[in-house]
Amino acid sequence: MVQELSQDNLSELIANNETVVVQYSATWCGNCRIMKPKVKKLASELANITFIIADAEKFPESRKLATVDNLPTFAAFKDGKFVNQTQTNKFDVLKELVNEVI
Repeated sequence: MVQELSQDNLSELIANNETVVVQYSATWCGNCRIMKPKVKKLASELANITFIIADAEKFPESRKLATVDNLPTFAAFKDGKFVNQTQTNKFDVLKELVNEVI
C-alpha cells in the first residue's frame, strides 16, 4: 500500500512502522510522476513495507529526514532509523534500495 502524505508527519509514520520507503516528489516533477505507478506496483508486491509519497516542497520537516537535493529521492527506514537513500528514475535502482531493508 502507498500512502500520500497529507500533513508534515513523516517522522511519526516512520516511528510507527517497522519498514518504510519514502518517495520525495513534487507536483512539477515529471520523473516523480513516472515513478509513482512503479512504486505502487512494488508496494502491492511487498505488503510488509510501508511506502509513502511525500511532497518535498509542501512538507519541510519531512524533507529533513533525508538529503533531498534532487527529485525523485527515495529514502529507506528500518525500525525508525534511516538506512539509505537514492535519487533515481530507474526501477532497478529503487528495488536495490528496497532490498536493503527487506
